[in-house]
Formats: sequence, structure tokens, C-alpha cells
Amino acid sequence: MAATVFNSPIAVRASLQVVRTFVRLREILATPKELASKLSELERKLEGHDQAKRRRRERCLIARPDPGRINLNCIMTPLLFI
Repeated sequence: MAATVFNSPIAVRASLQVVRTFVRLREILATPKELASKLSELERKLEGHDQAKRRRRERCLIARPDPGRINLNCIMTPLLFI
């Protein structure tokens, strides 16, 4: 660094600015990776949730409940797709 060679206030400020710039650059480059990993995690969760809703709906369409019995899962399932 310049501050070790040139012992002056300007060299010290320049060295500090270089370090701050590289720290900021590292933060900027790290942020998209974190966001991408969080986004992919949320996509996996949503895909699992969508599959569960799809299976529930298919069960209600296939299942034929007893005539005297009300199946609350089949009544509530359409509300889950809103």
C-alpha cells in the first residue's frame, strides 16, 4: 500500500479508500448470491406447497364421500386456490 511507502496523510487516505472500495465490492458481489439462494429456497417451498394443493384437489375430485357425510376438506379446497 502507498501508506507504507509514502508516510503522508494523503497516502494513508488513499490506502483507506482502496480498502473500503474492495470491501464494498466484495459486499456487492456477495449479495446476489445470497439473494439467489434465498429465492431458490422459496421456489422449492412453493413448489412443494403447490404439489400438496394439487394432490388434495385430486383426492377430492376422485373421492366419493358417503351421501350423509360432509367432507370439509373438499369444501375448503377450492378456497385454497384463490
